[in-house]
Amino acid sequence: MKVIILYHPQSSHARIVEEFSRDFERVHRLEPQLVSLETKEGADLARTYDIVSYPGIIVTRDDGAHMKQWEGETLPLMSEVAAYSRQ
Repeated sequence: MKVIILYHPQSSHARIVEEFSRDFERVHRLEPQLVSLETKEGADLARTYDIVSYPGIIVTRDDGAHMKQWEGETLPLMSEVAAYSRQ
């Protein structure tokens, strides 16, 4: 499974996203992929998954199949993200 977090590194939510990522990796032993929306990859992912509110968290299977996504400044509980990332 992959956990991808789309965010703007120079925004007010950057610190929260980076702390969430660090804590998620420490607790659940799975490193989320932080992707800047200012990159082509980030813009393409946002378009592909129709993410319009940031930050956005996407959980996919290894084959790329979409499992779940969240959008907006209120981040989901780490345990909720972990539950989808372990399916």
